[in-house]
Order: sequence, then C-alpha cells, then structure tokens
Amino acid sequence: MEALAHHSGATVRTIRAYQDRGLLPKPERRGRANVYRDTHLERLHQIAGLLDRGYTLASIKELLDAWDTGRGLGGVLGLVAEVAGPWSDEEAGRITRAELGERFGGAQDDDAVEEAVKLGVLVRVPDAPEEFLVPSPQELAVAAELHAAGVPLLAITGHLRELRTRVERIAGRFLDFTTEYVFRQYLDHPPTEEEAVEAASLVRRLRPLAQQAIDVELARAMRTMATRHLRRHLDAEATDTDTADAAAAEAADAVAAEEAVPATAPGRSHSLPGSVRLPDRTFRAVEALVGPENVAAFVAAAAEREVRARAMDALVIEPEAGPTAG
Repeated sequence: MEALAHHSGATVRTIRAYQDRGLLPKPERRGRANVYRDTHLERLHQIAGLLDRGYTLASIKELLDAWDTGRGLGGVLGLVAEVAGPWSDEEAGRITRAELGERFGGAQDDDAVEEAVKLGVLVRVPDAPEEFLVPSPQELAVAAELHAAGVPLLAITGHLRELRTRVERIAGRFLDFTTEYVFRQYLDHPPTEEEAVEAASLVRRLRPLAQQAIDVELARAMRTMATRHLRRHLDAEATDTDTADAAAAEAADAVAAEEAVPATAPGRSHSLPGSVRLPDRTFRAVEALVGPENVAAFVAAAAEREVRARAMDALVIEPEAGPTAG
C-alpha cells in the first residue's frame, strides 16, 4: 500500500478510505502480503481526475460501478473531459511583474494586482514571485487598453467583477435551456456507453453556440445603446447652447442690477432671472469661474443639463417597448 501511495500521490489513509467505500478493488492476497497492480493505480488516477472536476465520491462510485458491471466508463469519461475541457481556443501566457508594469504604462499598483489575482486574471507562479500565469491574454489586453484610455486599474477590476457575475447568470440560463431540451434524456439515468458518447458529441457541437449568441447580441446591444447615448448627448449639447444664448440676453440685466448693489456680508443671496436665489458664496464662485457677464447663462445651462441627465436616467431604467406585430 505504501508503494501504491508513492506512485499515485494519494495517502495511505485515503487509499484505505477508498477501499472501505468500495471505490478501489481489494488487493490480491499472497501469503501475508497484499499485492496491488496497475489496475489499482489507474483507478486511483480516475478517482482523482473526477474529484478535480467536482464530482462527489458517491457519484464517482456510481460511475465506477457502471464500469465494473461492463456498462463502460470510457464514454462517460469522454463526456466529462468534453465538458471540463477548455471552452476557448485561447492559449494561456506568462508575464513578469516588470512586463506587467510596462503594459500598464509603468503603473505599479499592488492593490490592483491583488484584485487581478483574486479574479483569476493573473495566477501566481510557485517559486517565482515576480512572474504570473495569464489564463486569458485577451482579457489582460482589454484591461491594458482601457487603462491606456484613462480608466483606473481598480475601476477595471471592479467592472470585471460585475461583468463576470452577469455573464455567469447568462451561462447558467443557457445550460438550463440546453439541459431541458437536449441533455435531459442523458442525465435522468446513468448513461450507457453509447449515450455518453452521443452526449459528448452534442457538447462538442453546441459548445460554440453560447459564445456565438453572446457575440451577436452584444454587438447588437452595443450598437443600439451607443447610438442612443450619442444622440442624447448631442441633443443635450444643442439644447444647452440654445439655453445659453437665450439666457445671455437676460444676463446683462441681472449683472447690471447686481453691480448697482454694494458688497454685503457673507450669507447674502442673489436673485437671478426667474426668481432663483443663490447664496453669495455660490454666486461669487460662479462669477470667478465664468465672469460676471455669464453667471446667469452658466446657472441656466447647468440646471438644464441636470434635468436632462435625470430624464436620461429614467429612460435607461425603464425598458423601451419592443416592436409589435402588424
């Protein structure tokens, strides 16, 4: 048993537990010695592989019992490998701490690096503290481009955390959908060898569909939302300009009236056209910012911008009605 533990990587205690559960066949008895063969080593590797993929010992025992009764395990293991295998053609890369700093414009943000490690964007390499494994170079490249465009590193990791939560919900819904209509026939009972092979083939065919559907819908949504956002922004800018022009005519009267009044103590308020009163401190700050002749126009434009921003928020929260069939 000690030799089996050495070759398999399992402990003697674990091997005994597997035997007690019926997961591992009893060894051959030769006199006072127990003899373990390559079949025992292979079985331990099978159990370890299934445990790594999230299967419980009870589920593993069912699979192994099916194998032992002649129903076959090859197809089931093929199905497991198909599901647990990579769902992307992207290959992982490696990057040093210095290279990481160069990619992000010389930034040395340890907090952002720790966040990236927590999210799995970067994976520490054992015995190499200055080197990281990059499971998705594309994801890291996106982060670098966003940072170059002016987005703070911690804002990027925060957005990724939120995005990941939403995408995982979509993935779960897609799996529920395909299980209900495609895979339920294979999962409501221990599959036979032929059924497992057929299910693995279906996984291979359907696996790219989720990403393709997301790509198409994301492109559609980005086009729609970006166009809508730009249109609203341009409309707001045009309205701000019109408001400023209209208020400019009234600004001269307001400023002239203000200049006719002597300076007062702090706390005094100022009236603008339309009976709006501003605290003296606020009025002086705006006056210093845009000049006496533009105070009224500035306040009017700021108020109009705020009203429009709130209106846009309401429109975004409330979904628009879709097209109706004619």
